[in-house]
Amino acid sequence: MASSAQTGKPKADVAKEPSTVTSTKSPALTGKLEADVEIKASPEQFHDMFVNKPHHMHHACNDKVQACNLHEGEWGKVGTIVSWNYVIDGKAKHTKEVIEAVDPDKNLIVFRVIEGDLMDEYKSFLFIIQVSPKSEGSGSVVHLTLEYEKLHQGIDHPHSVLQYMKDVSNGIDAHLTKPN
Repeated sequence: MASSAQTGKPKADVAKEPSTVTSTKSPALTGKLEADVEIKASPEQFHDMFVNKPHHMHHACNDKVQACNLHEGEWGKVGTIVSWNYVIDGKAKHTKEVIEAVDPDKNLIVFRVIEGDLMDEYKSFLFIIQVSPKSEGSGSVVHLTLEYEKLHQGIDHPHSVLQYMKDVSNGIDAHLTKPN
């Protein structure tokens, strides 16, 4: 049986557990964390924010995202480089990421961190964000995946980064679904 990470589809029991986290807990330096977040917005609305309007994200969750700037390329295009200023655990952070994949049919975007604070602890860091319609009822499920390689064993798994992404997802959803 294929796992949700292999199929790209949310777990069937998402309605019961809107924020399920799985972790690769091995002595190896590589790891993977996943979470599902139920939202009210459509998959297309949410995906559009990350792909075409990440520079508007600070309007949705200004306590978490201070800015997203286009560094090189075009919004939503593979190879584009964006820089983010954000606050996590009360600390201002910065990262620069390249868009590695965009699939509008699957409402999927993949960012690879190439520079910034995360590179102080991780050799590689990948954000995979995929949004699917809920299997029952209205709304969607945001499937967040972090894939990473730690610089050494003393580095913690990035649970706070995953929680941050869950919080950002909820903030974006609230922004997208608020009455005009």
